[in-house]
Amino acid sequence: MIKVGVFIHQLSAERLWDVDKPIPPVQIATNLNLVGVEKKSDDLLEVPFVFTINYNPAVAQISVKGRAHVTGEKEELKKIHGSYMEKKPPPPVIVQSISNVVFLESVIVCRTLNIPPPI
Repeated sequence: MIKVGVFIHQLSAERLWDVDKPIPPVQIATNLNLVGVEKKSDDLLEVPFVFTINYNPAVAQISVKGRAHVTGEKEELKKIHGSYMEKKPPPPVIVQSISNVVFLESVIVCRTLNIPPPI
């Protein structure tokens, strides 16, 4: 069984819209980019990621960078790393685990900045 731990290293958020103006209807674009899959040991893979949120019109922008540690059986991890080397998409459990954490953190930041959340 695969276990995924998500660690955020950098979180940057900026409100670009004047606080005095009401926020217009916006379109929100999110992007999760898994930068790579690095084999750290036989029982650990590290997956660096970058998550960005852009608003149109430019109300705010948010960026979250971090790493996910994937642990599990050696054969499972070998298969995941091999799939990455063959340019295949990562398993949904890794993407979903990272998405859950970064969306939660970004919603909290949105509340602080008083901007619409990306959900």
